[in-house]
Amino acid sequence: MTERLYFADSYLTEFQATVLHQFPLAQRYGVVLDRTAFYPTSGGQPHDVGTLEDSRVLDVYEEGERIVHVAEVGLQAQRVAGRIEWRRRFDHMQQHSGQHILSQAFVRVAQAPTVSFHLGDETCTIDTTFPHPSDALVRAAEELANQVVFDDRPLKAWSVTAEEARKLELRKESEREGTVRVIEVEGFDLSPCGGTHVRRAGEVGLIAIRGWERYKGGCRVEFVCGGRALGAFREMQDLASRAGAQLSVHPREIPAHVEKLLVESKERGRRAQLWMNRALEQEALALREGSRARTEVRILRRFFQGREPEELRLLALKLAALPATVSILGLEDEPCQLVVSRSAGLPVPLNELMRELTQRLSVRGGGRPDLVQCGGLTRSQLDEACQFAEHWIARRVIA
Repeated sequence: MTERLYFADSYLTEFQATVLHQFPLAQRYGVVLDRTAFYPTSGGQPHDVGTLEDSRVLDVYEEGERIVHVAEVGLQAQRVAGRIEWRRRFDHMQQHSGQHILSQAFVRVAQAPTVSFHLGDETCTIDTTFPHPSDALVRAAEELANQVVFDDRPLKAWSVTAEEARKLELRKESEREGTVRVIEVEGFDLSPCGGTHVRRAGEVGLIAIRGWERYKGGCRVEFVCGGRALGAFREMQDLASRAGAQLSVHPREIPAHVEKLLVESKERGRRAQLWMNRALEQEALALREGSRARTEVRILRRFFQGREPEELRLLALKLAALPATVSILGLEDEPCQLVVSRSAGLPVPLNELMRELTQRLSVRGGGRPDLVQCGGLTRSQLDEACQFAEHWIARRVIA
């Protein structure tokens, strides 16, 4: 059994301990101590890192009642000095303490208990039983949580028996038997927890909700606290400043300016589509007039380069709108595309053509009786597909 020093003092960063057991572990070494300040991955909170003597501690995990430290190299001494990386430890203390406060805020504002918590490398999330979330309710919970932080309420931890825990008004029930560790945010929250926490709410710094989404019938909330909140603010400020400089407006004017640009872009897109339709109609007429007439039905076979697949499809539709016209259009840029269309009333079921083509070439394609297409072809497959399609169509329209 390993004595957990972080239970008594989350601010402890240096300690002495005796090595009880050491063993090889996937090119590293597992080390079990009689006592440790290293927090193991547990309860949604990641492990601490640091050193044991001169060996880096890369991971820490629980194995029953003992804690295993994954050390980079083996230890030579029986009595060792441990050091916790404080920056990571304090970051986790801020996030975990902030989570307690925010979870209670959601209970008070929306009667939405937290069912899970994840402390990630960059952001944190809580999943709540919140079936009808809204921006207003989420912001109300954020406001209440930060008021607790600004009040700088003390946090304290103590241990009780499982029976004593059942008599307390805990935010969530403890599943542990035996000793239960309880964390209290004075006058606000009381919950069982084995994590590391700050001494006062003011040390959390700030609780900032970055977003929320509906998740599994509830609501997943993404948030950051303390140093992470400062980092997020700086990131957003930098992005806003750069965007404002690119748009030649003050950052506050970005939303209105972007909305104006979107309206203008939509209008330009509408006009561009109109002109492209007119150009494709003229191109379709020119292609039909320039094609060789074998019968009254014109069969066009053309290859293109540097055009978009959607533009090819639109051209095929324009050709199909002309009388007695079948078009076989290929895009030569690999992966190549093939589009085949026909005018209304012609006895050419192109979906049957595509069925035979896909079986013949082992490619994917589809469509309807008057328009089919397939992509992902090699140049040789495109040539073979076009030749096959022309002969297949000619047999049905040329007497």
